Amino acid sequence: MSTTPRPPFAPAASPLSRFPAVTVPMAAFVPATRAHYFCGHPTGRFTKRAFTFPGEAALAPLIRAFLTTAVADLPEDFRFVFTLLGGELAANAIEHTRSSRPGGSLRLLVHRTRTGVTLTCSDDGGFDDYQGFPSGEYLAPRSFTTDPAAETTTEKGRGLALVDALSTAWGDSGRPRFRDVWFRLDHDMRNSAWPTT
Repeated sequence: MSTTPRPPFAPAASPLSRFPAVTVPMAAFVPATRAHYFCGHPTGRFTKRAFTFPGEAALAPLIRAFLTTAVADLPEDFRFVFTLLGGELAANAIEHTRSSRPGGSLRLLVHRTRTGVTLTCSDDGGFDDYQGFPSGEYLAPRSFTTDPAAETTTEKGRGLALVDALSTAWGDSGRPRFRDVWFRLDHDMRNSAWPTT
């Protein structure tokens, strides 16, 4: 009989098993006191949970692990949509703001209520080229359709359109510098374009 301690969950049963593995040591980015934020299974009740990530695209699997774990006790469709939309906000922060510069970061805040979950992504602010846009235009989602047969002309620029279509509500702080972009997803997903059964 082995005396090796077993992990608190079976990785194969984890809802994260469909995602690519993180290829850097988690301890390099996550203090031991916050490792449960990324474990992939319910970790007890909480109202708010936040984590600040370095603004590096290579950390997308770690960001998805944080998002999935935050809603691990909710139905699979909810977890999928929440993680998809949260990943889009994080990707936008890394792609389009100073968060991707050396030393840059983004902060994700999950706020759970009785009726739904709100995610806020705080970034390091836009590049100087955002100054020429009328207020809020830099955040306008491009057109999006849920029709898989519809023709698309670009691979980029659909993230906020997804957020617009699939979230219950979304918005931003109105500041191009040190911006907060958020979305809310109600537990019943009634106002989402996501087909629920």
